[in-house]
Amino acid sequence: MSLKQDIVWRVGIVYLVIFLLALSIVGKILFLNFVKGQELSQKAQSLTLKDITIDSNRGDIYSSGNRLLASSIPYYEIRMDLKSTAMPQKVFSEKVDSLAYCLYGLFKDKTPSEYKKELITSRRNGERYHLIKRRVDYNQLQELKRFPIFRMGKYRGGFIYEQVNRRILPHHNLASRTIGYLTRGNSGNVVGIEGAYDHELKGAKGIRLMQKLSGNIWMPVKDGNEVEPKDGNDMVTTIDVNIQDVAESALLKQLMKHDAHHGTAVLMEVQTGDIKAIVNLEKDKNGIYRELYNYAIGESTEPGSMFKLASLIVALEDGVIHLDDTVDTGNGEIKYYDKIVRDTRKGGYGKITVKQAFEVSSNVGISKIINENYKGREHHFIDRLYSMNLNEKLGVEIKGEGTPEIKYPGDKLWSGISLPMISHGYEIRLTPLQILAFYNAVANNGKMVKPSFVREIRYHGETLRSFDIKVLNPSICSGETIEKVKQLLEGVVENGTATNLKNSSVKIAGKTGTAQIANEKYGYKLESKISYQASFVGYFPADNPKYSCIVVVNSPSNSVYYGNLVAGPVFKEIADKVYAINLSLQNGFDDFKQRVIDPPYSKNGNYQDLMVVLKTMGINKNGKEIISDWVITTKRDSFIELENLQVRDEFVPNVVEMGMKDALYLLENAGLKVIVKGRGKVKSQSIPPGTLINRGTSIILEMSFV
Repeated sequence: MSLKQDIVWRVGIVYLVIFLLALSIVGKILFLNFVKGQELSQKAQSLTLKDITIDSNRGDIYSSGNRLLASSIPYYEIRMDLKSTAMPQKVFSEKVDSLAYCLYGLFKDKTPSEYKKELITSRRNGERYHLIKRRVDYNQLQELKRFPIFRMGKYRGGFIYEQVNRRILPHHNLASRTIGYLTRGNSGNVVGIEGAYDHELKGAKGIRLMQKLSGNIWMPVKDGNEVEPKDGNDMVTTIDVNIQDVAESALLKQLMKHDAHHGTAVLMEVQTGDIKAIVNLEKDKNGIYRELYNYAIGESTEPGSMFKLASLIVALEDGVIHLDDTVDTGNGEIKYYDKIVRDTRKGGYGKITVKQAFEVSSNVGISKIINENYKGREHHFIDRLYSMNLNEKLGVEIKGEGTPEIKYPGDKLWSGISLPMISHGYEIRLTPLQILAFYNAVANNGKMVKPSFVREIRYHGETLRSFDIKVLNPSICSGETIEKVKQLLEGVVENGTATNLKNSSVKIAGKTGTAQIANEKYGYKLESKISYQASFVGYFPADNPKYSCIVVVNSPSNSVYYGNLVAGPVFKEIADKVYAINLSLQNGFDDFKQRVIDPPYSKNGNYQDLMVVLKTMGINKNGKEIISDWVITTKRDSFIELENLQVRDEFVPNVVEMGMKDALYLLENAGLKVIVKGRGKVKSQSIPPGTLINRGTSIILEMSFV
């Protein structure tokens, strides 16, 4: 091969190598673009972009009177993009002093010079997500939007804010265990109504696209969300805040007086099963009574004498006894195998009637009646108890209901003393709410209804679902037996163990209970000290029952432990105060109306509602023409003066001097979220009347009776 050919050959090889190399590069480019392009693009984006979930606004929980019991308050986290290329350096330099001074004036946590230094340093370092302040409320946010630089918006002013919700209980400890709470996040471990209806309250989460910045900081790509969150539904409970307050105050007073470990009080509407008040107080390690556990629903204990009613219903239904039959209680002691059953009265009651045995709560008398009539056919007695649903859970929506325990003949733990012990409330376990439901059935002429905590589900004020009364047992026994046991329950207060409740302003019927508390390790003695459970359960008014109630106090000290002395006064105070605030329970309302001479104070509110009240009570009003649906009221010497109160759809209304019901109606229909502090009438509102409405904004109402 000649030199020329050799050179040509070598050059050709070089060109071929270059061509093949170029071809491979082009091929790789084409492969990456058309084959792997989408995958690599997604991988790159995953390192710099991501979707985060946005919590929805959790639904509110209301009382039966539309007072807020639980709500999510929006707070805001304020940040600043100090690297924004749209922010003119000249504007920043000229306005940073003013911005620093405004931030100082609003928050008072740093001096103006500290704010200025912080902002300049962050600007110099190119921080894109500089934290200004956490937990800023809505009103503060509106002020911040008007501050120098910030008022130029997100891009030119670098102003960034993100909403964070926090759950609050406006009435603090009131029914807090039943209302429930969140233990983590927007929908984590929850208890009470919050837990039972979490699927309704939590709403649907949204999605926001975030971009990664230096320092592992993530910032929203745009102002809006990819998917907007959907607000949760609101729950309207059966709880009456006024009655709840009465019940809590009455129970707390007795717990403190008797240095008890814990106690519960529940008030239920007889016909509907609506729980109007439920209190659970336990003494914590600091000696303070708090709502730590729902004893009414969750604690199963031996009911003691409260169960004697069920025993006598069985005997009366079977016709084995009559109320005027005689039972010999002897000297107040009776022995069943190795177990001695005693009456509280030393020496016993001797020969008494069945009615008297129940009234004085004779353990000997009741156990003797049941043992003599059902020994050898114990299964029949227990079957009768089961037929009254006493062995079944109520099925309330709130989690944690205790399981009722009534053993059956042939069970592993059944013994020769089980029948007489069960007859007066031992060797069985029931929760306070289960006992109350049974007594409520007696008050309701035999119909057992399920206790209810929620009446409606709403979305932005519109009712989505209402809950009907659920009947658990249409008739626990015959009407004849119901009338007989009603006599027994009235007799307890008139002649028996609860005569201290007889002077109540409303006639009470019920049963006392005083039970020794069994401990797994020590039996009926706890560290050599007998512990008791004092209780009273019943209904009022006795002749036309509207409410049933149970009070249970666990481990009272100070040497007083009888149900009539420890639990009875709580029941009486609740009955008296509910009677006082509920005119429908009072037969003397017409007499009261005739005695009205000096017009009472009247709140501002709905014109038609006020006219109904004024007409019903025979109170005069002035003759001014009213053209508005809402009025301002002024008390005069002999009449109530009414003036028109203008309400316009686009502006925040004036609800000062209104009651809670009217204030909530106006503000919530205007799209505002209402936070209530205190009780009584509205004394002030956080957003001034006449302010342009921004739907979804929270408004705080300060309430007072003064």
